[in-house]
Amino acid sequence: MTNHRSLRAALLSVALVFGTAQAKESQLPQPQARLLSSISADAMRGDLSFLASDALEGRGTPSRGLDLAAEYIAAQFRGAGLEPLGDDGYFQTADWRQIAPEKERAKFADAPEPLIVRNVVGVLRGSDPVLSKTYVLVTAHYDHLGIRKDKGDDPIFNGANDDGSGTVSVIALARAFAAQQVRPKRSIVFMTVFGEEHGLVGSRYYGAHPLVPVADTVANINLEQVGRTDDSEGPQVRAAAITGADYSQVADVLRKAGEATGIRMTKHPVNSDRYFAFSDNQALADLGVPAHTISVAYAFPDYHGPADTWDKIDYANMAAIDRTVALAVWTIANDPKAPRWNADNPKAAKYVEAARRLHGEQNAAP
Repeated sequence: MTNHRSLRAALLSVALVFGTAQAKESQLPQPQARLLSSISADAMRGDLSFLASDALEGRGTPSRGLDLAAEYIAAQFRGAGLEPLGDDGYFQTADWRQIAPEKERAKFADAPEPLIVRNVVGVLRGSDPVLSKTYVLVTAHYDHLGIRKDKGDDPIFNGANDDGSGTVSVIALARAFAAQQVRPKRSIVFMTVFGEEHGLVGSRYYGAHPLVPVADTVANINLEQVGRTDDSEGPQVRAAAITGADYSQVADVLRKAGEATGIRMTKHPVNSDRYFAFSDNQALADLGVPAHTISVAYAFPDYHGPADTWDKIDYANMAAIDRTVALAVWTIANDPKAPRWNADNPKAAKYVEAARRLHGEQNAAP
């Protein structure tokens, strides 16, 4: 009986938290409230049940499964009405033989044809004649570990949370923004990248071959591992951590968006700084663009294991996180003042300097 009472109390507590958050969202101005209400947990469940299915064979880089995932993501961008931004429609293409890490490159050195890998990129043009020439990037990596036949009975590493969750979140955000009658003033680039599991290869390729001017890119919000709430340090419900949480004003915008949506946007005492350089925001940060990654769980059961499957995702919570991200993106995309790095934080010093080189001026918050 005691266990039943505890369970009922826990469920009631969760219901109250979600109810309070929904009430907060309904108090937002109508354009923002309409945007947030367009993000569907059910749609993301449908997307992820395909992208993390065995049919895609773990989305290794390069692989048939990764190619299928790229085609699916491009189809969703096309359906949402995004403008293609790549050199081949929605695809930014690269030859894996030339850009892979040394140990991977050797496997494909004698291939007769180039085992093309692709970032998937679309843009929603802004509504302001001036600010539409500036960009907010929303990103995630869509690759995972592929098939590993020597790792147990299940050789397919599905990668539902890492980072299928971020991938379907980018799709959901693209759909939501594209469906609005009034577009933000700045343009928004939605991109999913290959090769993160090999050392951020796809995002670094984009950094070296940007599809919009880096100097006109005002921020990057990257989404990684936003679907699982069963963090190894304890449940993370209606909470997410920001890497480099005090490095730039982008983190401030995210925290304020969380206050408006009932999501705690936090700084993990260790991992927020530790993992700043280990996700796909790093490529843009190195160039001087304020860029951060949002994660719900840094470590969780099944991390980099075959049991990271789509049925273990907390879709309602993921949608809540994505609504907060949507509000932050909306805020940045409508603010004529671009976010800056925090010059008072020594850990951000090299990014402050990169921004100064990029813009030829002091581009940091006092």
